[in-house]
Amino acid sequence: MYSEELEKLIEMALIDGDLTEKEKQILFKRAEKYGVDLDEFEMVLDARLFERTRSLNQEKYESSAPKSNKFGNIKKCPSCGSIVESFTVKCPDCGYEFSGVAANNSIEKLFKLLNDAESERTEKSAMQSFISEAFDLGGLDKVGKKKKEIISNFPIPTTREDMLEFLSLALPKAKKIGNFFTQNQPENKVHNNFVPVWRAKCEQIIMKAKFSMKDDKEALNQIINYGNEIGIN
Repeated sequence: MYSEELEKLIEMALIDGDLTEKEKQILFKRAEKYGVDLDEFEMVLDARLFERTRSLNQEKYESSAPKSNKFGNIKKCPSCGSIVESFTVKCPDCGYEFSGVAANNSIEKLFKLLNDAESERTEKSAMQSFISEAFDLGGLDKVGKKKKEIISNFPIPTTREDMLEFLSLALPKAKKIGNFFTQNQPENKVHNNFVPVWRAKCEQIIMKAKFSMKDDKEALNQIINYGNEIGIN
């Protein structure tokens, strides 16, 4: 995404899942040198830090789980003691639902990031942005593009509850509004600008659910129904 040197510095800074103030200053100084938009860079950096921390937590958890050359990474159900594959979200024997505390309420985290981005607009720039996006006078402004990046790069939820909640709240945003005569009205057009990125995120979650929820028919059917609503099979 960035220059090879900057990408290497980012990787080194995030390798331990922590980003000190000094490391952040060095990265921002180098990003500015390469002409990178610093608001966008901060958003990308936060997303990568979140993903790296989540990856390290997952590795730590999996390292404590038993291994099997035949079945790959596995874990033990705390309810009935059955051995299940590590990505399973529901025990096929007793129905116990595995959940990760760090991954809970992911949709709320996403909305907070979007609200924080939106708050960067002044009242004047907000009106200019609305006019630009609604009447195709240059497309999305910097904040609009940042919000799209946030949605696109946001980690896919991993628990049953988060997947269902995420889809239930994201689904209306993944649907175009307005009919043939009204879809180009300003307020509808602004909404529809974000439909493709919301739809892509929903599709990622649905694909993940089809793989991880194969033993949870009830939840999987509900998620498939969500997909059908926006034409994802």
